[in-house]
Amino acid sequence: MIKYVINSGGSKNNPEGARRSVAETLKGLGEKPRLLFCFFAQKREDWENNFAEKVAGFKKMMPKNITPHFELAFPDKFEEQTKNSEAIIIFGGDDHLVQYWLKQFDLPKIWQGKVVSVSSASSNAMATHFWTCDWRQCLDGLGILPIKFIPHYKSNYGVDDPRGPVDWEKAYKELEKYGNKNLPIYALEEGEFITIEK
Repeated sequence: MIKYVINSGGSKNNPEGARRSVAETLKGLGEKPRLLFCFFAQKREDWENNFAEKVAGFKKMMPKNITPHFELAFPDKFEEQTKNSEAIIIFGGDDHLVQYWLKQFDLPKIWQGKVVSVSSASSNAMATHFWTCDWRQCLDGLGILPIKFIPHYKSNYGVDDPRGPVDWEKAYKELEKYGNKNLPIYALEEGEFITIEK
């Protein structure tokens, strides 16, 4: 069994939602969980800085009695690091980049018995189909979960984009018609998450 915590992204815009997501990720893992922070959706040169920033932010949201061990994920060590972790937290970023790296591993097999918390682009990667804010179109995820997904729903994502703000109603309708029409659609507002055990 794997517990997936599927986040919309934009948690900085919903601090209470972010706290609830951290609590859900840590639930049942004890006082000293081993957490693997993964930035495969982001440029390699940013990983260390992002790791330091996210660890600091995570610590502010955790219950005081929990003192995790944090580790930065690397592709050449990912399977071993996963084996030695209770939770894998995969942050958002670029839809294509995160799938490029994750496709190289035997997923979800290596995640058995773990908590996998994902956000935005990495949530898209878990889905069968998703609507991406970056490309403003429907694409296929890795199909790990039988769902359709829209991150950042109804937010002002792209307000400074030359293409103008996202038409969320249009995005939802496009995803409804795309791919397997029997799959449930999860269109989550920023800071919201769902939990799926599979």
